[in-house]
Amino acid sequence: MTSSALTGKLEADVEIKASPEQFHEMFAHKPHHVHHTCYDKIQGCDLHEGEWGKVGTIVHWSYVHDGKAKKAKEVVEAVDPDKNLVTFRVIEGDLMEEYKSFVITIQVSPKSEGSGSVVHWTLEYEKLHGGIAHPETLLQFVQDVSKDIDGHLTQAS
Repeated sequence: MTSSALTGKLEADVEIKASPEQFHEMFAHKPHHVHHTCYDKIQGCDLHEGEWGKVGTIVHWSYVHDGKAKKAKEVVEAVDPDKNLVTFRVIEGDLMEEYKSFVITIQVSPKSEGSGSVVHWTLEYEKLHGGIAHPETLLQFVQDVSKDIDGHLTQAS
């Protein structure tokens, strides 16, 4: 099987009521607060090394996906407040049992019309072998997390 058959990219947009800055702040500078918004999905996010909101920071996530408790250690690869963008590369954890590489990018933009924002999720990955499924359920998971965070942010404002 060619390497290109093992690589993939999934993308999804989620419309939210919160501002791009509010949502970006949650993932860039306060990911340790995410579990307060959706404890059934995210049990925690701990600072492993570095400083919240800085490139090179390593964070450890505990979450429930497909009914199973999972872990992920991620390094922050990019933080761009002007574009409301943050990128995480998974370096350890359950995803690394099936993927050679896994990168998650979150970018939030204002809606073209009206108030609110659009959260654009990008999952880029390379599977270890052809028998591994594409991470569609993980893409749905992050969309659901986005809605939970939005509910928390708009309720608090």
